[in-house]
Amino acid sequence: MSDNNDINVRSYTSQIPFARHLGFELTKFADGASEILYTPKPEHLNTFDVAHGGACMTLLDIAMAAAARSQTPEVGVVTIEMKTSFMRPSVGPLRARGRLIHRTATLAFVEATIYDEKEQACAQSTGTFKYVKRRLPTGPASANAQRPPSTD
Repeated sequence: MSDNNDINVRSYTSQIPFARHLGFELTKFADGASEILYTPKPEHLNTFDVAHGGACMTLLDIAMAAAARSQTPEVGVVTIEMKTSFMRPSVGPLRARGRLIHRTATLAFVEATIYDEKEQACAQSTGTFKYVKRRLPTGPASANAQRPPSTD
């Protein structure tokens, strides 16, 4: 694996603008597993003062994607589908754990669970992700046009 493809665990979530905005911290990224720490800020709460379902689904989505990529970090993934069940309010510091269940040449089947400080399961998700080639750098200094990854 070349230096251009290396994934720095400490900076992985900082490369995803929305994860950076939410303050996610990836602490495990290996062997088909991931772990992300997240403490919701007041602006991430719903009207019941618990983590908003959208923030929780983003946490689960990124935990599953990280688990899917952990065996081949040089390859990207895109979410094809995910199903989420909310079992109890997500309150306080949270920990999401993702696990790669099965993979084919093009698809990853994964799951993730959010736990609270008491290690109680708050939300659980399963998902299907498609492996895609990572995009070339884009932006003002790049000659590469920005194109979204294909799910074809």
